[in-house]
Amino acid sequence: MINIGNISLPDFPLLLAPMEDVSDPPFRAVCKDNGADLMFTEFISSEGLIRDAIKSKQKLDIFDYERPVGIQIFGGDEEAMAMSARIVDAVQPDLLDINFGCPVKKVVSKGAGAAVLKDVDMMVRLTKACVNSTSLPVTVKTRLGWDESNKNIVEVAERLQDVGIKALSIHGRTRSQLYKGEADWRLIAEVKNNQRICIPIFGNGDIDSPEKALEYKNRYDVDGIMIGRAAIGYPWVFNEIKHYLQTNEHLAAPTIEQRINVIKKHLQRSIEWKGEILGVLEMRRHYTNYLKGLPSIKEYRLKLVTLKDKEAIFSLLDEIAAAYQYYQPEKRNLHIAELAYSCN
Repeated sequence: MINIGNISLPDFPLLLAPMEDVSDPPFRAVCKDNGADLMFTEFISSEGLIRDAIKSKQKLDIFDYERPVGIQIFGGDEEAMAMSARIVDAVQPDLLDINFGCPVKKVVSKGAGAAVLKDVDMMVRLTKACVNSTSLPVTVKTRLGWDESNKNIVEVAERLQDVGIKALSIHGRTRSQLYKGEADWRLIAEVKNNQRICIPIFGNGDIDSPEKALEYKNRYDVDGIMIGRAAIGYPWVFNEIKHYLQTNEHLAAPTIEQRINVIKKHLQRSIEWKGEILGVLEMRRHYTNYLKGLPSIKEYRLKLVTLKDKEAIFSLLDEIAAAYQYYQPEKRNLHIAELAYSCN
């Protein structure tokens, strides 16, 4: 078992990465159904929580079926982070996660996310403010460093552990890389194998197949893997990886019926959580990835992103299921999603 404070996870857990505009409750529901062991909310602005911003407060929504689940916050001000930690504590998730990894300009320009990697002392103060303001286990997600010349993750890991974090997730790129190039897991392994480190270390970046998950598990000796883009439109990735780790064999690719059933559940949860108008609109971004690889799917996909009525969409989904009932994919449909998002 892997323990994060009082949370017990299975050996080598698979975590769903917090992704802005992706990791909402409807998406988390289908990932939980398909094997995700620990999930996180979209990242939430500490300043937004303090201002009582509607969008920030909505991101605090969690449900019992998701547990264990963490709420992730970000910010660059100690007082704001401490106040946000107390707000999160009242919501009673299973843990509080701090984002020190988001590389996008609108976050970095506010001295938050990956910007804090340039000032480790500040990172420590922000983390300590959160640890001292909540009864929840506090974890951190970050990157290797700011740029190629400043990969300070070993120091970061030691100092954050010293002020009380209970686990660390590391994306194997620097801030300057954004999401380009190949993730470098060698420094993640160095952190994991550091004799001073006794908290769980989770690796993140470029895990897009069961084969790679097994390879990286064995090569880098991490405690678990965090999966982001590969789960968008393909929540089956979690169970596929688990099965492969246990048996060295692949699960069959999801049938068209399974795909359509997951789309329907995702859409229904989206409507229940956001209301029909917004739920239908925001679901449109997911269809391309769910239906990726189906031949001649473009016409159906165009209809899906224009229909506004729930029943019409469900009827069209049934039509797609019937049209492709005999389709057998030539290979597994695991992929890196095309959906754009802000942070992972």
